[in-house]
Amino acid sequence: MALRAIIFCVDGTLANTERDGHRPAFNAAFAEMGLPWHWGESFYGTLLVKGSGLERVRFYAEHFDPATFARPDFEEFIQRLYELKTRNYQRLLAAGAIPLRADIGSLICDARTEGVRLAIASNSRLDNIVGLLRANLGPNADSWFDAIVSSDVVKVPKPAPDAYKKALELLNLPPRDCLAVENTTAGLEASVAAGIPTVVTMRSYAKEDEYYGARLVLHETEQLSLEKLRLWHATASTS
Repeated sequence: MALRAIIFCVDGTLANTERDGHRPAFNAAFAEMGLPWHWGESFYGTLLVKGSGLERVRFYAEHFDPATFARPDFEEFIQRLYELKTRNYQRLLAAGAIPLRADIGSLICDARTEGVRLAIASNSRLDNIVGLLRANLGPNADSWFDAIVSSDVVKVPKPAPDAYKKALELLNLPPRDCLAVENTTAGLEASVAAGIPTVVTMRSYAKEDEYYGARLVLHETEQLSLEKLRLWHATASTS
């Protein structure tokens, strides 16, 4: 069975956005809001079990700063914090500080050339996704994707399967014709729940046995290519 579409997660899959983008953007926002918080690289990895940035902030405040969590205006407070963080992230994108992974640009271009459709299913905001694509691939790069499902479209984040189900709906394809590319356990849980065969690209602080349900797990040093994904998809479809 032919591979007809690839559905990408964004953060950590297309680029190291979590480590090099969202994390420093959060830390800058914490300083601007007068919070004595700082998320180091290793610690931030532990927070990625939470599917969205707002969930990470809530979790951190509840467990590490209960006084802030108890503020009567806590929800409004973290919304202001998140807006600051988003502006910081957009500045990093504009400065070219968040490049795509070395193999991703080639994979996307090869897929376009060979008629494999592209889609995104992400917990990120639409402006962050579009900004990343345009900063790295050109001013119209977001138009290369037949479906971009962001947190602006689907409000329930991964590990719920809603984003992937919406992507399938927009692509008008069955799950077996697609391949999801993920890098977190929450994302894998979401794609598997939507019935989509999934390849996982490991993060440096993850363990391979965390990715239960993945058809293939690639270590950070292993490159993604259209040829490999097609071969794997064909093998998986007959198993």
